[in-house]
Amino acid sequence: QVQLVESGGGSVQAGDSLRVSCTASGGTFSTYAMGWFRAVSGEEREFVASISRSGNNVYYADSVKGRFTLSREDAKNTVTLQMDSLNIEGTVVYYCAAARDIHGIPRRSYIYQYWGQGTPVTVSS
Repeated sequence: QVQLVESGGGSVQAGDSLRVSCTASGGTFSTYAMGWFRAVSGEEREFVASISRSGNNVYYADSVKGRFTLSREDAKNTVTLQMDSLNIEGTVVYYCAAARDIHGIPRRSYIYQYWGQGTPVTVSS
C-alpha cells in the first residue's frame, strides 16, 4: 500500500505562482498513475490534473489548462504541480492521489485507490 504526502501549500496573492508536491512511499511508484484534485471545505473534490504511469501523457481540467503544469520524477517518487497565475479562490485543499496499474490518465476520483491528506492553498487579492 502506498502512502502519499503532499507539501508546498501556502498563502499567495492572485497572479502568483506556487508549487505543490506529492511524495509516495510503500509502493512501486512507476506502476501508479497520479492525479491532483482540490476541494473547498464541505464540497466534493474536483479534478485538477493527472499524469500517466510513463509520464508521457498529462490531462488538465479546463479551468487550469495553460496555467498549471504537472510532472513526475520516478527516481524521487514525486509528482509536482506547478501552479501559475493563480486565481482568487480563498482556501482550497489540494489532494494527491494514486491509481495502481491504471493505463492512461484517469480523471474520476473513484479510480484512485490512495489519497494524501491534502495541502491547503489560499489565494487572496
